[in-house]
Amino acid sequence: MSNSPYHPYNSYTFGTQVTVTGTFSVSSTNTDPTTITLEITDPSGNTDTYSSSDLTNSAVGVYSKSITPDEAGYWKYRFAGTGAVIAANSFKFYVVST
Repeated sequence: MSNSPYHPYNSYTFGTQVTVTGTFSVSSTNTDPTTITLEITDPSGNTDTYSSSDLTNSAVGVYSKSITPDEAGYWKYRFAGTGAVIAANSFKFYVVST
């Protein structure tokens, strides 16, 4: 057994680029919202907000943003859509210090 702590979320090594992805659908069919907001909160509580134009739209209803976390600990992110798809969901990932 390892002495390292268990991290129930996706874990990344400090300095690694992380791509966060949100998928929007209506009745199980991927659908583009009219507007999208992505909020990413670092372990210290600082939040960066991104709009649709800041995100990569790789397929209908699928949006992503790549970031390089600059702090170890739990990071939170939340995708929210309005208009054609009204939905929001929050996720977490963990950055392990080296």
